[in-house]
Amino acid sequence: MPRKSDIESAFRKAIKLEQNGRRTVMTTDFVRELGKVNWYWSQREANQWIEFYVTTFKDVSTQEGESRTFMLYNPNGGL
Repeated sequence: MPRKSDIESAFRKAIKLEQNGRRTVMTTDFVRELGKVNWYWSQREANQWIEFYVTTFKDVSTQEGESRTFMLYNPNGGL
C-alpha cells in the first residue's frame, strides 16, 4: 500500500549529482522511483507534484514535453 511519505523519499532518490556539482532530477527518474514504492504516476502528474511541493528546484529543460529536468538552485543568489 502506497504511503504519502514515500513520494518525498522517491523524489530524493531520483536526485542525481552531476560532475559539475549540480543536483538535478529528471521526471523519468522520479516516476521510476515512485513505481518502486507503489505510486504509479504519469510524467505529467510527477511534474505537477514537483512544481507544487518542491520550491528549491527549477525547470531547466532544453526541450518541450513531459520529460523534464529540474535543477536545485538557491533563490538567494547562488546555485
